[in-house]
Amino acid sequence: MRAATAADIAAKFAVREEFKSRSKLKGEFLNSLLRWANGLDGKINRLLLPLSEGSKRHKVFTGLKKDAEEINRKRNAIAHQGEFCNVGESQEVVEKARRFIETVVRIYEPGFKLKDKKD
Repeated sequence: MRAATAADIAAKFAVREEFKSRSKLKGEFLNSLLRWANGLDGKINRLLLPLSEGSKRHKVFTGLKKDAEEINRKRNAIAHQGEFCNVGESQEVVEKARRFIETVVRIYEPGFKLKDKKD
């Protein structure tokens, strides 16, 4: 759940950066778009892919789409259906979320890297 939430936050960050560089729309409107997009999958399909059309970033977002769908699907199964994951499934989704987050944030902050968890 935390990894999926972090991936969703990274997607929101990317949407905000795209809007900041292209428009002077009020934050309230952007917030309404983010609510409308609903979830990681929605932010990719409804906002980031259309916003990045024709740019180099579009290819990056397209490449992340499959991982975003898997992260979102697993998150929703846990949150809405009470599904549990085994250790292998959890580690796989966490790694996909890490890759997603680092790839997205590095578009705007090239030196970004998530810190490793300290035990």
